[in-house]
Amino acid sequence: MAEIRLEGVRHSYFPYPTEHKHFALKRVDHVWRDGGAYALLGPSGCGKTSMLNIISGLVRPSEGRLLFGGVDVTDVPTERRNIAQVFQFPVIYDTMTVRANLAFPLRNRGVPEAEIRRRVNEIGEMLELGPLLDRRASALSAAEKQTISLGRGLVRPDVAAILFDEPLTVIDPQVKFELRRKLKAVHEHLKLTMIYVTHDQNEALTFADTIVIMYDGEVVQVGPPEDLYERPQHSFVGYFIGSPGMNLMAARVEEGRLAFSGASLPLPDHIAGRLPARAQLKVGVRPGAIRLTPPGTAAALKARVEDVEHLGPFSVVDVRLGDSLIKVKVADGDAIPADDAGLVLPPAHTLVFADDRLVGALA
Repeated sequence: MAEIRLEGVRHSYFPYPTEHKHFALKRVDHVWRDGGAYALLGPSGCGKTSMLNIISGLVRPSEGRLLFGGVDVTDVPTERRNIAQVFQFPVIYDTMTVRANLAFPLRNRGVPEAEIRRRVNEIGEMLELGPLLDRRASALSAAEKQTISLGRGLVRPDVAAILFDEPLTVIDPQVKFELRRKLKAVHEHLKLTMIYVTHDQNEALTFADTIVIMYDGEVVQVGPPEDLYERPQHSFVGYFIGSPGMNLMAARVEEGRLAFSGASLPLPDHIAGRLPARAQLKVGVRPGAIRLTPPGTAAALKARVEDVEHLGPFSVVDVRLGDSLIKVKVADGDAIPADDAGLVLPPAHTLVFADDRLVGALA
């Protein structure tokens, strides 16, 4: 196992890139610490798989370098990096038994048979594959085959990291939770570096200790789930994390106040002094932080209720504020005005972004 470091990595699939937009990875400087459980999260096309393939050696970056444990491996071939990769579709041999599939990577490396038996039995037990070891893989479900794929990566004792490229996409939703549980148990037992690529925030939040969020070829924030939710460093993180995502409204400074959607709030000095000249501003606030009040409530912004979606323990209310449609999360049993309403945006939870980067909260 080793720390994995990307230094100034950029990559383009164009032979002669000349513009910023030609790069699938714009510039990445990032460290994956030894033994960490990471989720690489972002929408389709943001560069997640490109980064994974650069780490594994399937792709050589156009610029920058990659280090394992301080050693430059940018030009080291995949087979010498000791990386295991689990893909979206299981890569196994259907004509072999589960036992033979698990043993295959070790036999290829000339490992003694006694050690192969020990490792296969150990990994089979860890992944709860014991009863299936002598069955042919062709007779198994998609989830069981993907578990074998995972086992083929784990069975090698020299693996530095395991990379998962959306491994549960084709798995039945009811089985996904069980496979994530196995992955977490394996990580806690072996302390392997695991990087799990997904576009599903629920998968990321339930698997990883640290989430790396990518957007448009860049890493825009790294941290635990609570930081991403409470203090998104980029407006995309606010929008992408949470269900519903953060409300984002275009804003501007007018006479010392922050104006947006036909309303305005006081602009404190600690925010005003940090706003870059001519920056595009946005106000962001989570649906669960907003208070929905009767019309005429002091300090509330004038709004109008347009729709209510009841979701069991809470409701999501669509509220019209000027030209913006705001989503508000209301606990079950709390009163919801029928028509005109007031919105209270707590300053501590009302964030200001300049050119999509977080400046701070209003309090």
